[in-house]
Amino acid sequence: MSQAPETGTEAKETVETRGDERVELLRADTNNDGRTDVWVVDTDGDGKADLFQFDTDGDGKVDVTMVDIDEDGQPDEVVDGDGGLPPEQLPPTVQV
Repeated sequence: MSQAPETGTEAKETVETRGDERVELLRADTNNDGRTDVWVVDTDGDGKADLFQFDTDGDGKVDVTMVDIDEDGQPDEVVDGDGGLPPEQLPPTVQV
């Protein structure tokens, strides 16, 4: 299990995950603004989601992070922000 490191001088809430990987199983744009709003991540390589992140205000950045350490479908920890595990930022998508 890993604990995300703090970066910068400001204290950030961090979460413990099952592993050190970040395999994004799903990215979703729920409000059709061209930016990801939901990230579903596997951190230990077993193919099951154990990290869930949400952009609740549409700015393209993670506002809430939930971790399901035992993968039972119930969040074990919920923190404000990216939990020390920010996703790679992708350029906005264009709908055609």
